[in-house]
Amino acid sequence: MSQILFSCVNIGVNKLALAKFIKRLLMKKLFLLLFCGFSLCIANAQTKVPRFHVIALYENGGHHIEYSKAARGWLDKLAIDSNFSIDYIQNTDSIDDKFLSKYQLFIQLDYAPYAWKDKAVAAFEKYITEGRGGWIGFHHATLIGEFDGYPMWEWFHQFMGDIRFKNYIATFAKATVAVEDKQHPVMKGVSPTFTVEKEEWYTYDKDPRPNVHVLATVDESTYVPNSDIKMGGDHPVVWTNLNYKARNVYIFMGHSPILFESKDYRTLFTNAIFWAAAK
Repeated sequence: MSQILFSCVNIGVNKLALAKFIKRLLMKKLFLLLFCGFSLCIANAQTKVPRFHVIALYENGGHHIEYSKAARGWLDKLAIDSNFSIDYIQNTDSIDDKFLSKYQLFIQLDYAPYAWKDKAVAAFEKYITEGRGGWIGFHHATLIGEFDGYPMWEWFHQFMGDIRFKNYIATFAKATVAVEDKQHPVMKGVSPTFTVEKEEWYTYDKDPRPNVHVLATVDESTYVPNSDIKMGGDHPVVWTNLNYKARNVYIFMGHSPILFESKDYRTLFTNAIFWAAAK
């Protein structure tokens, strides 16, 4: 009788131990599932598909190298924070239709419109004309004319508003930029007027306004120090050409790395990226 009672108690104890063991096992499995799920979420976040792809053509020499370095650092951080990808090239050798088909935005970062390879010229013109992607050009993009023995790129001449480079303030000047089209997405959050501490302020053979939509101008009366090198009143420095299918915006300011210390300049640049990359 006592043996039977002992067996029953023993079975009860074993069942209790078994229940505890199963509970611990289930808890471990639950933890592992939660851990794996969390790890998968992190992995997915780290490998998210970029919203769009950008190619930036930049100068890696001459007196714009410091601006290019600052721009690259800033762009790399923005790309990570905003989930887009960006690649860089220092010449036009690789540009053709196939190459450009990978990108939704082309940034011409202080790179002049001459000495391009013929296949790059043809591919770029098609990219803009057919609206295959957007474009943002800076500063040196309006160094239009005959330079270093190269003829003027006539198509690009028209793209920039039928203008030709004329002169510039080689000793630099501080000046105030005034936003003209406050409703345009590129100007969202940009102060109505903002100061550019150091710039060359190109002049052209004619005012581009009749051929482009002006977004901002520089007030030549605010030049410090004053300069005789002026357009004579109307001096557009940010514009878009509505005659082309691609979203495009030209931003003249792009010589000095100190531009990236300006919240308004960073906002302008950021807005231009997201506006021009959209179709």
